[in-house]
Amino acid sequence: MTLPAPVERLWQDLEGVRGDLLREVEGLSQAQADWRPGERDWSIGEIVDHLTIAEVNTGKLTTKLTREAPAGGWPADLTAVRPLPQDPPGQAEAPPVVWPSPGKPLGDLVAAMKAARARSRQSIERLATVDPRGLTFKHFRLGELDLAQWWLLQARHDGLHLAQIRDVKAAPGFPRE
Repeated sequence: MTLPAPVERLWQDLEGVRGDLLREVEGLSQAQADWRPGERDWSIGEIVDHLTIAEVNTGKLTTKLTREAPAGGWPADLTAVRPLPQDPPGQAEAPPVVWPSPGKPLGDLVAAMKAARARSRQSIERLATVDPRGLTFKHFRLGELDLAQWWLLQARHDGLHLAQIRDVKAAPGFPRE
């Protein structure tokens, strides 16, 4: 399916950061995937699990909201996805619905992440068939976001956790096996 330009840019952003993230975890051992820099920190495996859970939930939200949406296609006057609101100050704490589980095999986590992204393409194609501005759902930290913004958030979220993965790999004590 050919996507409207704003949705195509969004998809390219999603794919770009996900590719970087997958390259960052490629070749890690299970010990490296399970290692935590501190008692309260997530491991790389947990980060991958968390991102997959969040993406699956965004896909479910897309299904719910587009099911209720009037047909009509992406509106011609919407030439870009609306920007996300500024993050509130302070550290973000993930809500329990997207908490990861420790100790999962890294190969399984990566496979689940790739499968979620394949399903997300279908969600992005559904997004391209509606006006996202009226399809909103409240984010626990950012407030009301429209459906396109939820996917923009997914790309930003991947980027934030990509940096976190790089920090874990650079932390003193990270296994070098």
